[in-house]
Amino acid sequence: MSDNFQRLLTMSDSQPLGLNAQAALGAVREPQRSQFALLVRHFLERFFNHETASPDGDAKTRLVQIAFAVGLAPFMIAIYLWPVYHPVIQFRQNHPIPVGPPPYWLQVNHHFFFVVYSFVSMGIVTVFEWDMFFPDLLDLWVLKTLPIPEVRAFLARVTAISIFVAGFLFDINIFAAIVLPAAIDPPDLPRFLAAHVFATFGAGLFAAAFILALQGVLLSLLGERLFRKISLVLQCLAITALLLLLFLFPVFSSVVPTLLKSSNAYVLLCPPFWFLGIYQRLMEGPAALPIYAALAKIGAAALLLMAALSVLTYPLAYLRRVRQLVEGPGKRSSRNWVAQPLNRLLHAIIVRLPIRRAVFHFISQTVLRVPRYRIYLVLYGGVGLSVVATAILRFNVMHGVVRIGISSDGIRSALGIVAFWVIAGMRMAFVSSGNQQGSWVFRIVHGRPPQFHPALQQLQAARTWVVLWAVGITLAATIALRTVSPGDLLTWPATIAQILVGCGLCLLLTDILFLKVTTVPFTGEPVRDQPNLAFTVLKYYTILPVPAVVPIATEPWIAKGAPHMIFAIVVIAAAHLALLHRHRAIVQQYSNLPALEDGEDDFPMKLGLRY
Repeated sequence: MSDNFQRLLTMSDSQPLGLNAQAALGAVREPQRSQFALLVRHFLERFFNHETASPDGDAKTRLVQIAFAVGLAPFMIAIYLWPVYHPVIQFRQNHPIPVGPPPYWLQVNHHFFFVVYSFVSMGIVTVFEWDMFFPDLLDLWVLKTLPIPEVRAFLARVTAISIFVAGFLFDINIFAAIVLPAAIDPPDLPRFLAAHVFATFGAGLFAAAFILALQGVLLSLLGERLFRKISLVLQCLAITALLLLLFLFPVFSSVVPTLLKSSNAYVLLCPPFWFLGIYQRLMEGPAALPIYAALAKIGAAALLLMAALSVLTYPLAYLRRVRQLVEGPGKRSSRNWVAQPLNRLLHAIIVRLPIRRAVFHFISQTVLRVPRYRIYLVLYGGVGLSVVATAILRFNVMHGVVRIGISSDGIRSALGIVAFWVIAGMRMAFVSSGNQQGSWVFRIVHGRPPQFHPALQQLQAARTWVVLWAVGITLAATIALRTVSPGDLLTWPATIAQILVGCGLCLLLTDILFLKVTTVPFTGEPVRDQPNLAFTVLKYYTILPVPAVVPIATEPWIAKGAPHMIFAIVVIAAAHLALLHRHRAIVQQYSNLPALEDGEDDFPMKLGLRY
């Protein structure tokens, strides 16, 4: 093996050099890069090194994790398709009968999955980077002071966005395209590869262009202030719709043949079907069904239209965003006349102690101001809504017509799902690191760690905030679901049982998920070891079935009479008291730790066992 080839594989010199040899090499010469190239690198790094994507500042690690996460699923599905297209020989009456390829519509559903996954993944990635496609205050304060022409900075940002979109499109789709030819043995390999690449890349590009165009149009028409007021709602709805499309795919795929054969209006309005039409039309040629040709024409026209709209509206939105950043938000009153009576009621009943009031209002004023916390709530809220819809909706084919049904058990389980994702999202936001501006007040007043009683009151205030919001959202979901609930869930005993189980789950899930939280929300410190993303997702998959199954198992029993309701209240209260007692012990142990001076590291003293 030559030295050059070995250096290419190892990304370093083939042999270590001594100090004298290294000194003889002279100073390291940095590559000469133009100002435009440096700006592009800067904007690309900002996509992964801002506080939302990487609060700990380790952008490279986060980039590798995201790349593997989005590219692994289609790659593994492509591998698992090999036994579907290469089944073992079955034996009937001592005569071997080779099994052929899967049925036509099953193959169509396989193609449809890769189109849907590309569409959903690119949409979610674009929504996640929603705030980074346009300049922010940091860009205004730093880049505006440098001798950089505005046109060059604009073109560099556009180039960075193009590289970002192209990179994720490549990462999401290319690995499956490499494996699929060997997995399914297509009769015409060039035609199949062209169909797969054009359809999947087109679906992902359409999703990204749609999000960019939507953001550009709204920013151009509404301006920064109004856009910020609806931004969270739009992000949550986008995440919900995209994840719902992916989660419902196993159920929805069973009615795909009926929809395509009947030329249903839903097919003509659903973007993934457009690119499925491109897939099948390129793969099958003139022999494809007529619906595929119509869908392919719509997909090609929609892609060109959305790309043109994003290109035309982005400069307008960019200029308006920069102008409003320079002008500032303007003077506005921070008083909320609607919240004042509610705050007085809370002060008189729930948060009577001053220390609880301080933490309670600190959470309320912080949670929606930091972009990282907002995107956490949006992501968890979108996932929760999509899981709820997946649990409720059912698709049936009757006499060649697709009908949407409602599951009674799905409506019951929806309350537990809503409570879980609301509380899990709040916990994720509360314990995230990187916002130390508010921690110095609590550290000066109560010490670090604080004494037992102040620490307990601070944490109780945070848990109270979570329970109130979780109960409110769960009850709102209960009222909303009554519009589609069957008659057996609308009776008074069933309604009381739903409310009791929903409030009980909110209380107990808060106790469980916040059991080991010992810091005031938003004031935690960065952890040394990066959490394992796979284990984090596994924990959610392990815990989620419990709150989803509990309402199904308990609500019919509780609705049988008052004694059952009283017994359920006693069980919830006993479990709550037991968890509170355990939480007090954890807080007591945390408060007994030796105090640290400012800037002192606890690793040499406690071997990293402090938290």
